[in-house]
Amino acid sequence: MARFVVRRTASAILLLFATSIVVFGIFEVIPSYNPARAIAGRNATPTTVAEVSRKFGFDKPIYVQYGKTMELIFTGQVIDYSDNLNVDSQFAQRFPVTVSLVVPAALIWLAGAIVLGSISALRVGGLADRGLMVTAIVGVSIPIFLLAAVLLYAFAFKLTWFPNTGYTTLVANPAQWAYHLFLPWISIAVLSIGFYSRVLRSNLLDMANEDFVRTARAKGLTRRQVFTRHMLRNSLMPVITMFGLDFAVLLGGAALVTETVFNLPGIGQYEAQAIGNLDVPPIMVGAMFTAFFVVLFSAFSDIVYALLDPRIRLTG
Repeated sequence: MARFVVRRTASAILLLFATSIVVFGIFEVIPSYNPARAIAGRNATPTTVAEVSRKFGFDKPIYVQYGKTMELIFTGQVIDYSDNLNVDSQFAQRFPVTVSLVVPAALIWLAGAIVLGSISALRVGGLADRGLMVTAIVGVSIPIFLLAAVLLYAFAFKLTWFPNTGYTTLVANPAQWAYHLFLPWISIAVLSIGFYSRVLRSNLLDMANEDFVRTARAKGLTRRQVFTRHMLRNSLMPVITMFGLDFAVLLGGAALVTETVFNLPGIGQYEAQAIGNLDVPPIMVGAMFTAFFVVLFSAFSDIVYALLDPRIRLTG
């Protein structure tokens, strides 16, 4: 297992390196594109453009430009010249908000998907199975921006059960923290619960016909033991891989629609504002920020996968 972890960690580092080259190429090596002026902002003075060019090494060979750019990103020295703020500091300030949004939502959608997918597989063809699957399809079909807007309108404006905006930190007031974030959690969780439950149901139904499951039944194990020890454990493996990637993308700022609708000052809202204003520094740092979490949680998912299935350690 230790050798597998080392190999997977090394491949993750190489993948992050390759991703950094792609990000660098997208933002700084496009033909007929002045990266210094783009980073300095639309209203930048010639002096600011010259400073950016010197800071990023745009008058140097391409490999020097890459090294300086990555150094600035990973040491927290990238400046958003539109408002003269440090981009990494902005990410650091907003990251706890995004974590507060994504982590509970992820736990809700994973737990909900396991429960609903298991019930559907155990009651296949029954009323519960059909009802849950129809609900799952509806949940998957609704765009998240529409669901968020409907929840906000119905439960914050019409019924006034929940606040329509604002954010309270967990440390300051845990009850208000959950109260303000409940609707955003549901907005993110509903879509994933529907999709994940359908995937898990399909995996469980396929697993029911495997030889090792029939052998477990022949040994006299109870239905619950067969389901939890053999069927569910093996059926969760693809779900874990998807969960790791989806969680990483959301943590990296993909929850920007939810944060924008509910006016949460997280990373997603910051990136959405940067895209709207064509501010290159936050977009560039955000791309690397997302890539880092995707690579990290992809490696973590593979390690968990290997713990559940020892055969992966021999092939990974």
